[in-house]
Order: sequence, then C-alpha cells, then structure tokens
Amino acid sequence: MFGDGNLAVLRDGRRVRLTLDESTGAGFASQDVFLHGFFSAAVKLPAYYAAGVVVAFYLSNGDTYEKTHDEVDFEFLGNVRGREWRVQTNVYGNGSTAAGREERYDLPFDPTDELHHYSILWTRRRIIFYVDETPIREVVRTAAMGAAFPAKPMSVYATIWDGSAWATLGGRYRVNYRYAPFVAEFADLVLHGCAVDPLAVEHSASCGDEEEEAAEAVVSSAAMAGFRRGHMSYSYCHDRRRYPVALSECALTGGAASLGRLFGPDGMKRRRARRARDASS
Repeated sequence: MFGDGNLAVLRDGRRVRLTLDESTGAGFASQDVFLHGFFSAAVKLPAYYAAGVVVAFYLSNGDTYEKTHDEVDFEFLGNVRGREWRVQTNVYGNGSTAAGREERYDLPFDPTDELHHYSILWTRRRIIFYVDETPIREVVRTAAMGAAFPAKPMSVYATIWDGSAWATLGGRYRVNYRYAPFVAEFADLVLHGCAVDPLAVEHSASCGDEEEEAAEAVVSSAAMAGFRRGHMSYSYCHDRRRYPVALSECALTGGAASLGRLFGPDGMKRRRARRARDASS
C-alpha cells in the first residue's frame, strides 16, 4: 500500500477509498501473486473536473521483474467537466512496452454515479476484459507474440495517480488541484486464481484450466461484438500510422475486419461513426 492518509479502508475492509491530492496519490496490492485467474473490482470514479487523473485496476509483476515485467491494465482516464471518462485497456509481456496494445472505450453509463464492475480473465491462451458482465475485449495468444503475452506470475493492484503528461488529450489538460481531492472507491474485490511463488521455476500445468473453460464460452459473444461496435473509440489494431502491418493477434480479435471501416488510419473511430452511434442511443 502507498499513500498513507490517502488510503482509507471502510466497512470492515469491504471497501477501499483512494485519494489523489497535491501531496500524493494512493494504491494497494494483493498479498498473493497469481498465475492466471479471474480478478474483479467494483469501482466508482471521481466526479466533476478530473482531467489528468488516472485510476487503474491491473495485474503486474514490475516489482519482481523490473526490466522484463508483464502487465494487464484497466486504466480510467479523467476528463474536463462535462466530458466523460475514458477506459483504456492494455496488455504487454516481458517488458514489451514499445509495442503498445492499447484500446480505448466510452462507457454506456456514468462511472461516477455508482460502483460498476471491471474484470480481467487471464488464462494460458487468452485475456478477456469485462465491464460489468459484458466482455469487451479478447486478446488471443499467438505464436508471433512470443514473450509479449503475459506469462509470469503477477500481483493485483489498484491505484490513483497524476497522469497529467498524457491522460487527457495527450496532456493538453492537466490535473487541476483546485478540484482536489479526487476520490475513487473500490469494493467487491475478487481474486480467484492460482496463488504461486513468483520466483519458482515451474508451476502446475493445470493452473488456469477452470478459467480457460470459462473463456471458451466468450469467443463468439454477440455482447462483446455489440459493445466494441458501439463504444470502442480507439484500437491499435486499426492504427495504420503506428502499425502499417497489424500485429498478429489482431486477425483473431472478434469482429476486427467488420469494424475496420469505422476507424481512421490513426486508429480513432471516425466522427461519422460516432455521430451515428449517438443518434441511435
């Protein structure tokens, strides 16, 4: 844990409040380290002006593997008053930060009104992100990914911090501490996975089998396709300026080909597609 007075444990440990102010942010981590599993938290984000603020729920092993760490991220990116939060997911392994695999989404609700659940299912073959009970993204492991697919044991983290340099329109809007404190709440934590020794050379071959069975049921999910069509605002798979040749796993991303016409060469959803979505909602 970090943040001292900016971290408060409430309701007999069932809810955690993280605060960002001019002095510091805050965060906590799981005591156990996991190899595969299902990890979930209900999160309520700061309201009003929150530009530059980043709230994150993620898996990482950066403390153990400083130069070759793995990470699976939910990052919530604050905005100016009157504009909604954005959600960004990202995956990288073995320190492969140069090849970003970011996707960003709008949300079909106000995440500052009440708690909503955000979940990560991580198996040997795939990673699936959920918002509430809806799968929103699947990353399928390919041979070409090699060590870029997270495969080492990771801890679970929740944090709030100042991301002024990049979080809101590439750093155009920074954290304004006149609106502090910025408070995020976490509850209903689920850490269902294989707890392991992070430094062990070998781990059980059956670790993650239960999660893999659950993942198989999501592959052709109509709910995931609908969410991605309606709410995904950026995908590295459609960013031809960054990746003239799409990375290998993009061909296996649900609906990638049919969604391509909705996105420009910078990977951003075209304005016409956004207007059509807004008119139908």
